[in-house]
Amino acid sequence: MPLLQKSRSLLLASAVAGVVVASGATLAGTAEAATTLGASAAQTGRYYGAAIAAGRLGDATYTGILNREFNSVTAENEMKWDATEPSQGRFTYTNGDRILNQGIAMGAKVRGHALLWHQQEPGWAQSLSGTALRSAMINHVTQVATHYRGKIYAWDVVNEAFADGGSGGRRDSNLQRTGNDWIEAAFRAARAADPAAKLCYNDYNTDGVNAKSTGIYTMVRDFKARGVPIDCVGFQSHLGTTIAGDYQANLQRFADLGVDVQITELDVAQGGNQANIYATVTRACLTVSRCTGITVWGIRDSDSWRTGENPLLFDNSGNRKAAYTAVLNALNAGGTGSPSPSVPPSPSTSPQPGGGCTATISLNSWTGGYVATVRVTAGAALSGWNVTVTLPSGGAVTSTWSATANGTTGTVKFRNADYNGQLTSGGSTEFGFQGTGTAPTADPVCAAA
Repeated sequence: MPLLQKSRSLLLASAVAGVVVASGATLAGTAEAATTLGASAAQTGRYYGAAIAAGRLGDATYTGILNREFNSVTAENEMKWDATEPSQGRFTYTNGDRILNQGIAMGAKVRGHALLWHQQEPGWAQSLSGTALRSAMINHVTQVATHYRGKIYAWDVVNEAFADGGSGGRRDSNLQRTGNDWIEAAFRAARAADPAAKLCYNDYNTDGVNAKSTGIYTMVRDFKARGVPIDCVGFQSHLGTTIAGDYQANLQRFADLGVDVQITELDVAQGGNQANIYATVTRACLTVSRCTGITVWGIRDSDSWRTGENPLLFDNSGNRKAAYTAVLNALNAGGTGSPSPSVPPSPSTSPQPGGGCTATISLNSWTGGYVATVRVTAGAALSGWNVTVTLPSGGAVTSTWSATANGTTGTVKFRNADYNGQLTSGGSTEFGFQGTGTAPTADPVCAAA
């Protein structure tokens, strides 16, 4: 995870030298090909995002590219512990809210980064240990996740907790010294504070199958077996001039555990292979059905933390580079289709016909409540849609995102938001809602608006 004004040497032990597949992806029907990264990713139900800084939002070139190209944003530093709780118990969200509001204005997903990290702790937290630190840590997760409740697509709950090298074990830190269950405790606190957000573990040097990625794999497998709430794993993918030959296979083995995978901080050192590597990463995500999206760590080369390596898709002046074209072509060439839901779908997920569109629902339920994710798929092109959901008696909708709800109990009709009503033939989008009581058992019905 890049620090603000910090130069960290890249540890590319996982980057296995080898022949990289040539970037020969072509547009699948140029007339229908999307012309921006976000739009092309959305065609397969994915996002293509950028990490952004609040201090650069006044730069017209920067925000112009951001608004045009991306459908997801991640805060570079503004949601970290030192930024949101500079003194114990005093929370400030001004710059984090600027990132959130930028994402909302764009109609983009917002990734929260990062609730807990051994770096960029405020000074007061660095001085704590043991029970005092554990209590402060859980309170921080609870307060920040509650502030953004229902507004964050996915949280990097814990960042970079595993050590580099061949041990595959945990990194020593003041957080780790509070007890080996600290990661589990953080995920449980995050779920309680914001049940709708996808909860991710995020790390670097995990691009191929190696000791570090296997250590994380073992943790995730254990969490899934014991019911610890984890929905996704983030692969930072700060790459040099090579990429691990088993990059895609590594993503797939995590997906096979029943979690989503996300490329969270992609940047690639400029050189003869830059465009090729970007395209390879893109194709890997498109091939792994549970890879839900890609985030590049910055917009222009001049915005990157990797000074002098020019690792991004746009040059210092904001011009598209060859790597940009390689990514766009790979996205438009498509993959295996839309990502799978991060939780197993309920038994009632068969599409129902209704005026040119269908809707499916997946559920994450607990005693007394649930979060529902509804995917809308167009049969023919749509300019708007309505989805009707029948709630069991005694239940109610308490919050909705990416749609507008008409009613909260009984038969509830959801209408598209301004930014996701237009769908091409076969295109899809998602919205969600949180409810109390028993989750819906009847299939949703979709109709053109």
